[in-house]
Amino acid sequence: MITSRALAAATRLFTGVRRLTSAPHGCGPAIFYANHTSHLDTLVIWSALPCETRMQTSPAAAEDYWSASAMRRWVAKEVFQAVLIPREGITRDNNPLDRLATCLEGGRSILIFPEGTRRSDGQVGVFKSGLYHLSRRFPQIPLVPVYLDNLARVLPKGTLLPVPIIAQAHFREPIHFDESEAKQAFLERAREAMLHH
Repeated sequence: MITSRALAAATRLFTGVRRLTSAPHGCGPAIFYANHTSHLDTLVIWSALPCETRMQTSPAAAEDYWSASAMRRWVAKEVFQAVLIPREGITRDNNPLDRLATCLEGGRSILIFPEGTRRSDGQVGVFKSGLYHLSRRFPQIPLVPVYLDNLARVLPKGTLLPVPIIAQAHFREPIHFDESEAKQAFLERAREAMLHH
């Protein structure tokens, strides 16, 4: 707990990202989703959340990277309480959606990046279908769009040391799954909700 709070406070101080005073979605679990621009994305969103919400939110994290050493695995599991997601060799037994679903069923929120990969050009890519399938399984859970601004400049792709530049995490109004909506229409609506307040 102390480690998590200290890390969150240091992140807010360094990036200038403001901490929310209340949960942006009310009570219960939520699916936070955001654009992916830098290695700092997860840390910044996680740090901006109110402490109680942060402690109940599990970001999706690449299993191959975060399991590469005992220290990385400890940080992922003990500090971030992350859901480790396989990126290759996906089978029915290790389906990423099932791991995220288990987290939601346990009453925790999750954080995902629907583009699937980082972009450093400032553009937001097409959303992959995972957000749709997850939302269809949990239509009662609110979807909270988060738009990250300027983070690609704080930690540019290919660099190791961050640059102290003010970044922003814009938490948009929650949206909800509509069972009558086609998959592509839903994904486009979710993307637009993230881009525009």
